[in-house]
Amino acid sequence: MQPLVMEGLQRDFVLHRLDEAPARDGFLAEVGPRIRAMAVNAHAPVDADLLARLPNLEIVASFGVGYDTIDVGAARSRGIVVTNTPDVLSDEVADLALGLLLATLRQIPQADRYLRAGRWPEKSFPLTATLRNRTVGILGLGRIGRAIARRLEGFGVDIAYHGRSPQDVPYAYHASLPDLARASDVLMIVAPGGPETRGIVNAAVLEALGPQGIVVNVARGSLVDEAALIAALRSGTILGAGLDVFAGEPHVPDALTAMDHVVLLPHVGSGSVHTRAAMGQLIVDNLTAWFAGKGPLTPVPETPWSGQP
Repeated sequence: MQPLVMEGLQRDFVLHRLDEAPARDGFLAEVGPRIRAMAVNAHAPVDADLLARLPNLEIVASFGVGYDTIDVGAARSRGIVVTNTPDVLSDEVADLALGLLLATLRQIPQADRYLRAGRWPEKSFPLTATLRNRTVGILGLGRIGRAIARRLEGFGVDIAYHGRSPQDVPYAYHASLPDLARASDVLMIVAPGGPETRGIVNAAVLEALGPQGIVVNVARGSLVDEAALIAALRSGTILGAGLDVFAGEPHVPDALTAMDHVVLLPHVGSGSVHTRAAMGQLIVDNLTAWFAGKGPLTPVPETPWSGQP
């Protein structure tokens, strides 16, 4: 957790550090019954077993918009509210998504490496693909997806999307992901992670996207069948990929790092000082509001607040 979060928690609450406990089981046996709230980052698993060892837990405040590492079904069954940090990061991630798309199409990192290697005097950098005359398909038109779409409007491209149901937006809706891929030149992945979306961008979807297709993922690495993506990039089934997230992060397959027609980032979608501070403050604010009897500020849909903390 950031210093801002730790300072806020230490100021307002009695703080117990599971991450620093030398013996997890002993720690949970000793302090577990006294714990009423938990603050976690987006990669710390909160499963049913852990929840069962915290019998008086009321709320889990998670850092990040994604919360697929938390068993929200188990939390709901125990009357535990889960919160995340939406909205405050939507614009930052959307900015990064557009930057990653342009970097992938125009090969900006590759051009930078080309110049630094002293190759420009030998000959000009090769011509690249373009955003012009492309349709961008967005998988997951939530807060971040809509922020991306608004930015794409300024580029004059066609926009389409796939999600659980159509929305009141001026973009073409496709009822299936393969249909969206078939109608698109860029597949922008912004859907939530979790069992329902695991591996949904598979070989069939990549085949539908086609040889000029670009995949951009700023959501969760679990949404993409990574082996299928590597195979598609190797065979020319698609043109390239821009990835900010990976299935086994922070470990990235050597097959991807060896490719020159992909742009790879270390999960930095929300990674600005300003936005991470806002996300951290929202964790503290959720817990402060809860114990002031005001309820959570940003409960996730699976654990809505009933009005009685």
